[in-house]
Order: sequence, then structure tokens, then C-alpha cells
Amino acid sequence: MTNLLSNSDARRVFLAKQGLSSAPNRALTKAGLLQLIHNIGFVQVDSIQTVERAHHQILFSRNQTYRREHLTALLEKDGALFEHWTHDASILPSAFFKYWKHKFRHQEEVLVERWRKWRGEGFEHAFDETYERVARDGAIMAREIKADGHTSGGWWNWHPNKTALEYFWHTGKFAIAGRSNFQKIYDLVERVIPAEFRDPEVSREEFVDWACRSALKRLGFATHGEIAAFWNLLSPDEAKAWVSTHRDELTEILIEPALGGKPRPSWAFADFLSTLDGYLEAPARIRVLSPFDPTIRDRNRTERLFGFFYRIEVFVPEPKREYGYYVFPLLEGDKLIGRIDMKADRKKGTLDVKRLWLEPGVKASAGRMERLRAELERVAKFAGVEKVVFLMGWRG
Repeated sequence: MTNLLSNSDARRVFLAKQGLSSAPNRALTKAGLLQLIHNIGFVQVDSIQTVERAHHQILFSRNQTYRREHLTALLEKDGALFEHWTHDASILPSAFFKYWKHKFRHQEEVLVERWRKWRGEGFEHAFDETYERVARDGAIMAREIKADGHTSGGWWNWHPNKTALEYFWHTGKFAIAGRSNFQKIYDLVERVIPAEFRDPEVSREEFVDWACRSALKRLGFATHGEIAAFWNLLSPDEAKAWVSTHRDELTEILIEPALGGKPRPSWAFADFLSTLDGYLEAPARIRVLSPFDPTIRDRNRTERLFGFFYRIEVFVPEPKREYGYYVFPLLEGDKLIGRIDMKADRKKGTLDVKRLWLEPGVKASAGRMERLRAELERVAKFAGVEKVVFLMGWRG
């Protein structure tokens, strides 16, 4: 018999797995930060700083005592974290680095041909000199070896040395030693990732088992497609095969969707239902989520669990945007209750709230609006501005 998991229980489990159920004001040490990132799996990195960069906001939304210098130390001094790709550029525990070696090997097989189509024949002519330069002279930024006369134009017009740096990073020869004004600093992987995290080698079978097992642990329940998509390391067929092979460790459950309809079959570990009572309820306060928060990364899962349709509109032409360039989801307890368009004006020292949209059926009660203002004041302080300013027409 397949068990039915209520929508409220599903949300409770998933938010707990995503680090959003612990008290957001408890003291977070550097060791605690590392454990938090380990627990949720990864933190996406993005350059947009409408309020604060994505990785900082993702961590702040989970704990308001988060300190940026702890993240920098874990990345750039301790080597406990590293930066690489999941579905996008992300910060990951270095304990996972040995599994990423399988991704590096795959990249070596496909990138040269893919990039040759993109860049043209001879695109790799600067590879040897770039590698030798970094090996000899140490950490470097792309601008420091940019060819004279080259006009950069973003990722579509990398200069040859930048192409080389990115290739060696994607294939695991280089690592990101740090960032300066968000620009990557590249160095040899052995000078960035401690040896204890580079070894030992794991087999393909061990890699697939880890990728599936660790994904399901962080999702709580998932289809094989969701398992594969979590790290973006495997194909859905590989995850499906893993589920079939480990069927005796798993149980099938039906997940009740937020807006009604047919429950979705998913997989969980066999002890899942017996552990349900151990998951905390999410705090009742309102929290602003980053558009790149891992909780909402899978937009279809977000819609099923929370009844919340969300798409980032950064790349949508302005006349066609439904909401705005960079609009933040609002989480209240275990519900996504709306979205807010705001921007930090650091010259004026203000967090400018442009527009608020609450979901259908969510009332702008006095208590709710007070909780929202309290959260916006916390966000403003974190962003380094002095006060929250509500612009004309912010309530629509």
C-alpha cells in the first residue's frame, strides 16, 4: 500500500531539510555555517546585487546572525568550501570535491567540441601558456592576463586566456581561490583544495550512489527526475536505475499537491514516515528569499508543494514582465505568501520597496504587515542601509 503524505507535512519536511525550520536568530558560528551548507547541499552564487548577492541572502534568510567573513574564511583560508557547478555556479562543501571529479572527466569529454563550435577552430591556442603561467606565478584573475586590444563582451566574448582559465576550472585543473569585486581568482586545484578532500578516488558506482543518496536525503522525498536534478550530476535514467537497484531501502509515497489534483508518487528512505514527528514547524516570521534560493530552485516542485508560481524575469524584456526585474519571494511560516520588488540604494542609505504582491487569499492584516516591516528592517541592516522606504504605489 502506498502512503499519502499531506501537503502540510510535505512542506514541513522540505523546509526543515532546507534549513528553514531552525530558529533564525540563534548564534551561528563558522563551524555552524559549514554544517548548514553541508545540510542544504549547495548555495548558488550570482552577481546580481539588487539588495545583496544571492549566496549571502540565501544564508541570511536561514540565520540572521550569519557573518560574511565566516563564508570568506571557509572558502579562501580553510579550504572547507569550494566553488563549482551544480545547475549553476554554487558554493559546496569541499568534502564533496572527490565526487565532482566525475563531473570534471565528463566535462573534458564534451567541452572541447562544444566550445570549438562556439569559439571556432584554434580557440584553445592559449591553453598551455595560461596553465604554465598559473603554475609558475600562482593565483590570477582573467584581467591580469588579458591580451592587449581585446574588448571583452561577457561570456560570449571571452579573451583566449579567460577561455583557458574557465576550461581548466570546469575540468578540475584550476579552482577558485577567491573573488575580488566578484571576479574569480584562479589557481591550481592542489593549492586551493586540501589533499584530504581530493582523495581517495571513488568509483563510478560509488559516485552514482552518493549523488542519489545525498540528493534524496536533502529533498526528503523525490521522483527519480528530482533526484537527478538536485546536483545536476546524473541523468534521470541513472537515478531511475539507482532507485530500482535500492528498492529495498526505499518506500513509495504519494505527495498531496497544494492546489488539489492527483497526488504525485515519490520515493523516500524506508524510515521516512516513522521520522515525520521529528521535523520542526517553520518559524511564523516572514522571511525574504533570494530568487536563487535552493528551496525554490525547482520551480515545478515549488508550484506543487506551495501552490506558488514563480519565474525570475531578469531575462524577460521589461514590457513583458509580469512583476519585475528581480522580485523576491516571501515565506511566512510554511507558506509562500507573495513577492516583493525592492532595491538597496546605498548612496541614499535606503531599502526602497517598489511593490508588494500578496498571493490570492492572503490578507494584508495588521499583524502580517508588521511582520513584513520587521523583516524588511532586518534585510536593510544586513544590506548595509539605514532605513526602509516605501515608494509611492508600493501596495498597488
